[in-house]
Amino acid sequence: MNSFNNILVALDLSEMDTTLIRYASFISEKLGADKVYFVHNIKKYEISELFEEQLKDINLDKIISEEIDEKVSENFSSNCKWEVLISEDPYTESLINYVVHKYSINLVMVGNKNNDSGTGVITDKLLRLLKCDVMSIPQHPTLSLENVWAGTDFSKESRKVFHLAEFLEEKNSSQITAAHIYSVPIQFSPYLAKEEMVPRIEKHKNEKFDKFLSQFNLKSVQRRIIRGREVSVAERLASEAEKSKANILIVGDKGGNLFSSLLVGSVTDELFNNRVNLPLWVVK
Repeated sequence: MNSFNNILVALDLSEMDTTLIRYASFISEKLGADKVYFVHNIKKYEISELFEEQLKDINLDKIISEEIDEKVSENFSSNCKWEVLISEDPYTESLINYVVHKYSINLVMVGNKNNDSGTGVITDKLLRLLKCDVMSIPQHPTLSLENVWAGTDFSKESRKVFHLAEFLEEKNSSQITAAHIYSVPIQFSPYLAKEEMVPRIEKHKNEKFDKFLSQFNLKSVQRRIIRGREVSVAERLASEAEKSKANILIVGDKGGNLFSSLLVGSVTDELFNNRVNLPLWVVK
């Protein structure tokens, strides 16, 4: 059973913070969270020596804390409790990891780091470091969980994605779409025509879908078997989800399949390192 009692939202004082706070308000209600922690890390070592004299009598922690308190108060309408945490650490990833452990965080929310209006704080290191789920939010997310896409490569690791899908369907009546991206193995192309290979591969994928989906208690699930063609698995998965007006895309942090994998460092990593115009939820 999935549980999202405590959520951490990483803020960086950019325009992206308002989007994150509003989405945190929405998702905390939908998940039935108990508390949301808004975390900001002040990197004082980045402040130039030129300004040390002007800042020496200023309580920067207090000023920033008050600024974030005000912004949260204006944009967080959920009944969920919240708290602002301000810290000074040379490594933001280490700070977030510490807070995750200290407060038993179930989900960390960050801004899409490639968004033009905010740098965000997500890094490959953070994605690998954290033991809890991670969600990346774009600048203009839809506040809905009606249309949920879940990526799978049929591996045992991707089962956790569909346990989350079960939770969302039960709690929010979400429509779940199970998506699998495949590629035609190029090593066989000199010997077999693609017209002959594609129907066989898709028949095989449908059989794997039947077996895979039978493990879950999803009331209604649509399946999409999508040929990768000339683009990567990540690009194809994101573009198809966006075209279908999905509200959120869920993938696992690990996976394994001959034709496509959802491993950190491959599909999941690529999704985080490129602009994805919908919330991306990585299940740990």
